[in-house]
Amino acid sequence: MATTSDLRPGIVIRYNGELCTVLESVHRTPGNLRAFYQVKMRNLNNGKLLENRFRSGEEIDLVRIDRKPMQYLYRDGDKMVFMDTETYDQVYIEETIVGTAAGFLKESGEANISFNGTQVVGIELPPHVVLAITHTEPGVKGDTATGATKPAQVESGATVQVPLFVNEGDVIRVDTRTGEYLDRVKN
Repeated sequence: MATTSDLRPGIVIRYNGELCTVLESVHRTPGNLRAFYQVKMRNLNNGKLLENRFRSGEEIDLVRIDRKPMQYLYRDGDKMVFMDTETYDQVYIEETIVGTAAGFLKESGEANISFNGTQVVGIELPPHVVLAITHTEPGVKGDTATGATKPAQVESGATVQVPLFVNEGDVIRVDTRTGEYLDRVKN
């Protein structure tokens, strides 16, 4: 068993029976009281932020998480099929586990998938993806001066707010963490 001195950002612990990733850990020593660790965590199952105080020297349950680069192949009902790029094994992952990232995955797209044994606990996309616009209202000449936006559907199925000058068929770069338009990509 590990102790609180092993808490570092990025590690995964079991807290109240749930897997949580440590976001921040601060060792505090108030004047005449015992030292403690103030820890901010994110629950891997539901994404909620948690904050807890651990006594200095308290035992914690570290969990080993394996991260593998995988390639998205296709959607099969409510499951998404990924392939391990080294062993070519296919993994079926529920769309609810993938979450909002599912809207930015196109076939043959890359993702890092986190496993606890054989259980999938998370998926991480690259920070930016390049997608083609399949449908949006046409732009009008002179629509570059204002900061107004319009909805556009991209090839992966997600809807992104884009500037008025972006047209159908354009290729854009999208931030996968926020779902925001970044810029147009020149062919």
